Amino acid sequence: MTAPTPALDPAWIARTVAVALDEDLGPEPGRDVTTQSTIPPESTGAADLVARQDGVVAGLVVIPEVVGQVAARLGLPMATVDQRVPDGTRVSRGDVLAVLTGPVQVLLVAERTLLNLASRASGVATHTRRWADALEGTGALVLDTRKTTPGLRALEKYAVRCGGGTNKRMGLYDVAMVKDNHVVAAGSVSAAVAAVRERYPDVTIQVEADTLDQALEAVAAGARFLLLDNMATPLLAEVVAAVRAVDAEVELEATGNLTLDRAREVASTGVDYLSVGGLTHSSPILDLALDLEPTGR
Repeated sequence: MTAPTPALDPAWIARTVAVALDEDLGPEPGRDVTTQSTIPPESTGAADLVARQDGVVAGLVVIPEVVGQVAARLGLPMATVDQRVPDGTRVSRGDVLAVLTGPVQVLLVAERTLLNLASRASGVATHTRRWADALEGTGALVLDTRKTTPGLRALEKYAVRCGGGTNKRMGLYDVAMVKDNHVVAAGSVSAAVAAVRERYPDVTIQVEADTLDQALEAVAAGARFLLLDNMATPLLAEVVAAVRAVDAEVELEATGNLTLDRAREVASTGVDYLSVGGLTHSSPILDLALDLEPTGR
């Protein structure tokens, strides 16, 4: 497994926020024609970031960067961010997650960008927490995949960690994953594994297997991590037992056609991981709101 970076890279946050603000305001410095028309630049106030749903929060760490960049673009003082809960916290509807204080123009211009990022991340964390809870006590962990929103992979994989999940590979560069098309192109599982080992001897090799024979061939070729794809529970249990009999140290992952209802059943086969693309490609947002306090004008 790839060791995940526990926190978001500040440089990545800065780049991502800049792109998001360009989308909303137009090229830097940009403008908000409504807010800048109706709110005097000297007006100050406070706003509460509030959960409108129960869930697990993530992405709150991006908020200071959002309000900081907005203040710089508008030429106004920096707003302060009093974060009330850390990322990864279970929250209830109505909980105040952070209080932002400063120029009202900054708060309102920053609103949608910070909500987009935090709501998206919190949705992923909330969904992941359901899987982590379902697997609790089984010894199996839930993994994410590369099925992420372009440009937001770092945030979404961070959110998976906040929800109790585990990151798999971060991209095509850090782990070799031999799948069916690679096997077709190389001629066999063994040939594909050998080709990767020769070209990139320093990387971990993972191999997808659809059948017992493929799994055993991959282990014989030296694979230390197998993706057992779209297997019914009885076949999955058979493959796990057969592989463990050959090499008990090989890591095994169930993937494909997984649902929360099946999570513990699949884990009972002895796999180490369940990989769930839906953590990042199908999680609904967690509804968050930024409410300006009445004294803000």
